[in-house]
Amino acid sequence: MNNLHANREPAVSGSFYPSNPTELLSQINLAFKETKKFEQKEINAIIVPHAGYVFSGSIAATAYNTLTKKYKNIFLIGSSHHINIDGVSIYNRGNYQTPLGEVQVNKTIVNELMKNNSFISYEEDAHKKEHTLEVQLPFLQAIYKSDMQIVPIIMATSEIDTIMKMSKALEPYFNDENLFVISTDLSHYPNYEDAQKVDMNILNALTKNSPFKLIDAIVENESSKKENLQTSACGWSSLLTLLYLTQEKDYKYEILEYKNSGDTKYGEKDRVVGYGAMRVFKNSEEFFLEQNEKDQLKEIAKLSLYEAVINNKKVAVDTEKLSNKSKLPLGAFVTLYKDKKLKGCIGRFEPKEPLYDVITDMAISASRHDTRFTPVQKDELKDIEIEISVLTPRRKVNSIDEVIIGKHGIYVSYGAKNGTYLPKVATDMNWSAEEFVKSCCEQKAGIAKEDCKNAELYVYEAIVF
Repeated sequence: MNNLHANREPAVSGSFYPSNPTELLSQINLAFKETKKFEQKEINAIIVPHAGYVFSGSIAATAYNTLTKKYKNIFLIGSSHHINIDGVSIYNRGNYQTPLGEVQVNKTIVNELMKNNSFISYEEDAHKKEHTLEVQLPFLQAIYKSDMQIVPIIMATSEIDTIMKMSKALEPYFNDENLFVISTDLSHYPNYEDAQKVDMNILNALTKNSPFKLIDAIVENESSKKENLQTSACGWSSLLTLLYLTQEKDYKYEILEYKNSGDTKYGEKDRVVGYGAMRVFKNSEEFFLEQNEKDQLKEIAKLSLYEAVINNKKVAVDTEKLSNKSKLPLGAFVTLYKDKKLKGCIGRFEPKEPLYDVITDMAISASRHDTRFTPVQKDELKDIEIEISVLTPRRKVNSIDEVIIGKHGIYVSYGAKNGTYLPKVATDMNWSAEEFVKSCCEQKAGIAKEDCKNAELYVYEAIVF
């Protein structure tokens, strides 16, 4: 291994996964076929386990099977199980080898990282026996064959400052052209029930897109004194590296699947290891309505109003002519004005029915069931003006600082309790963002004050026309 140009040979072939190429490929393809189906996304990173395939292969396959495009480079990041040098090791001696063939290492990027960062080096012991990256390669080879380049990174540090420096060094490469694969298992080695609790604590913390939330979850798990719990995530330093890259940016961490070794026919229930699959993607898809879509929805509201008042019936909507956005499950309000004065306003927050159906029902309700006003009569119809407020899809945020007064409505959720305020509430009350969220959490949702800090916070906008 001292050769400056030597491929890194497989270390766990035949133990963690089959050494026979045909058997290996067959096992991976079968795992792909049995995975759940998810909506396609432009994925920037995945989080996958690295145990033997009979234990965690199906979980890893779930994440890999959501990849939908070819990437310029694939950054493989895992934490060392063998050394701690307060640094980072990158393999720069050659390429990686698996039973499925050779995997090309992008030596240009490897050399750039090593040249520009003194804490990055090549350490033989970090790679020679390490399985955390190796077990990921056959999945990638099954997808991309030989048409890929990797950057193999072993985090060999437990120092937060070094992890932050590594994240900073990787920042220029964290873009839509490259994929980051974070390799980690979860808890080692509590019993089955305890593992489920501590593992979901870690996965839920990751969805907050905050390194501090992950650290808090790890500390909380350690403080819980779960028997035999040795670690909450053996790749915690790799997870933090990714979180420092995405924090304060609009990325969503989505939990795809969770199991532990006790869920397999090979595992025992009294001593397990946890496995989770996640994907990370940009969460900044802005929702908007074209003018013709607004006109269609306004016409539906008008026809619904007239049909209800004149014929006491619900209008039949021709959905063939409607856009896909008009069929999305979105909340909406319908407001009626007579002679510029409010005549009725009813809305639905929870996005359960198609938007066009919500607007149909709310137009009828606003004309009949707003108890502040008498029902709309036939002779009033000519004087009625209709205003619609469509609530855009909710977007999870990680800080009150992301709430923009006058623009955002908010939705808070903790356990079974939830509540929402429209954007106008904050401006009408002249509230700050902190006051806006506090009132919604404590007063509207009825969440205990001490739990509000852990409540999930979402924002949305109201498209008014």
